[in-house]
Order: sequence, then C-alpha cells, then structure tokens
Amino acid sequence: MSSDAGGVTDRSKPKRLEDGDDLDAFVDEHDVALVEFYTKGCAVCGSMEPVLGTVAKVSDVPVGMVNPGDDLDLIDDFVIRSVPALMLFVDGEAVAQLADGFVGVDRVLEFIEENAPDR
Repeated sequence: MSSDAGGVTDRSKPKRLEDGDDLDAFVDEHDVALVEFYTKGCAVCGSMEPVLGTVAKVSDVPVGMVNPGDDLDLIDDFVIRSVPALMLFVDGEAVAQLADGFVGVDRVLEFIEENAPDR
C-alpha cells in the first residue's frame, strides 16, 4: 500500500483504494472508517468526493473510496447493488450501508453517529 509524503495522511481527502486487499488494510488500521463504493464515470459518485472530504475533516473519521469494478468480488462480499454506496466499518467489520444516491455532509455525519455513536 502506498503511503503519503512523510507518512502523514491528508484526512481532508478520501484515500483511493485499489482493491479488496487495500480495503481490508484500510479498515483494519482504523477503529472506524467510512468507505464509498463508486464507479468510474458515475457523476453522482464524483459529486460525493467533496462531501466525503468535508466529512473526513470535521469528523476525524478516515474515508476511503473503492471501485468494485476493479475487484468484482467486492460486489458480492458487500452486497453492492447501486452506487454510490457508503459503508461504515467498525473494528474492521462492515456495520452499516447507505446507498441513497447523493447525500450531503449532514446526512453522512448522521449515518456515522447512528452506527458508531462513540465516534
């Protein structure tokens, strides 16, 4: 897995994950993590990136992004039926999914609070 310059992670930008192995490593290194499942060319998915950057900044919850088209096993493993889909992981386990299309910062923060209230 690639590291950011100087080993410092820029939490204001979602981390791009290449495949299921990257996803596993990302969620394993954080108590709570939010991951967007997206597809290339999906305008709604692209419009979520600044929202997720804001969420990462204000909540201190690390955010990742993975394209299940690059690792088709992810579609079945996480029951991805539409994108964008947000998956919340707690202690390395997927605990909740939000697949309502475009959602704003407040809704994403509510989603985190509802499913990881200690965060």
